[in-house]
Amino acid sequence: MPFTIPFADRLNNVETSAIRELFKLLGKPGIISFAGGFPDSAMFDVDGIREAVNAALTEEAGGALQYGATEGYQPLREQLAAFMASKGAKDVGANDLIVTTGSQQGLDLLGKTLISPGDKVIVEGPTFLATIQCFRLYGAELISAPVDGDGVKTDELEKLIAEHKPKFVYLIPTFGNPSGGLLSLERRKQVLEMAVKHDTLIVEDDPYGDLYFGAAPPPSLLALSPTVPGSRERLVHCGSLSKVLSPGLRVGWMVGPAELLAKATMCKQFSDAHTSTFAQATAAQYLKAGRMPATLDKVRKVYAERATTMGNALRRELGDAIDFVQPQGGLFVWASLTGAGGKVKDGGELARRAIEKGVAFVPGAPFFARNPDHATLRLSFATVGLEKIEEGIGRLGQAV
Repeated sequence: MPFTIPFADRLNNVETSAIRELFKLLGKPGIISFAGGFPDSAMFDVDGIREAVNAALTEEAGGALQYGATEGYQPLREQLAAFMASKGAKDVGANDLIVTTGSQQGLDLLGKTLISPGDKVIVEGPTFLATIQCFRLYGAELISAPVDGDGVKTDELEKLIAEHKPKFVYLIPTFGNPSGGLLSLERRKQVLEMAVKHDTLIVEDDPYGDLYFGAAPPPSLLALSPTVPGSRERLVHCGSLSKVLSPGLRVGWMVGPAELLAKATMCKQFSDAHTSTFAQATAAQYLKAGRMPATLDKVRKVYAERATTMGNALRRELGDAIDFVQPQGGLFVWASLTGAGGKVKDGGELARRAIEKGVAFVPGAPFFARNPDHATLRLSFATVGLEKIEEGIGRLGQAV
């Protein structure tokens, strides 16, 4: 008799990512891909990172190459606190955060420390696919809060909080993946106020907040929390250097109540002991050198031009067959097919047609924890040059 591996029951709650399955089709020669969710490697400040590596090995080789504290490499914690202070979160000290192996480890630590099977968690609809998978892995029942161009609809969110009394609420307020939505200042304050009113923990995930194209976005929930008494102890903030410096460094961080950080640190000890001290020392030296503002200025300009080009091409090539809000930052255009003129209205169907035309994107349905909107789709402009964007959207127009 063949041996059957006794997998954990929790694996019954998740399945292979539909997006990963789509990527298997991208080997076709000549495909123009808008499917990725990552930054353009041509934007990486290789010279600056090389200098940071050399500085880390010159100034404190032992610290960079040795085991380190689970909470994080102290010089990096200090630099991250200063980085957040430059964006308005001035009361965050080095010991108020822990370093994580990418912000995605932060989500996993939240699952480990907060979610028991059957607990309710509110997420945006749509939201980051890995969040859905991670929280379901730990047995959460996910409740979906609707969004519009100004982010999560706070009136609907408050009703859901009152009805379901969730363990916590997970939001991506600034240029979220996949919606690209930007939560307005008024709604940000309302979120903090309802956290206090309903005694509810809010998780703010902020990997894209530095990638704005014009005026800076409203302050993060973390930066605003001093204006709403009682909100700070009900707030977790997750950040990342992946989208602005390098995903390969795998450097993220989590700010939260001391009790939660202590539990998260304990759970992190069980998995990786600590985030790579070499990567942390490199990131610390990079931030210390003061190169980040120039790097951000460069990538903002490039992504802004690509976003504008994609928006204009979508309007020209698809017309009233597609509806979307022009992104103000981030990496994505989130769109909805209207079916106007009898054209295709299902994102999955269009994805299959588009592959045949030599262009790829991600259908939107997998990004919904509940009641998926099959008319939606996500297109990333981050890794494609202007001419290829024009050509790819032209192919998409033929497919629709």
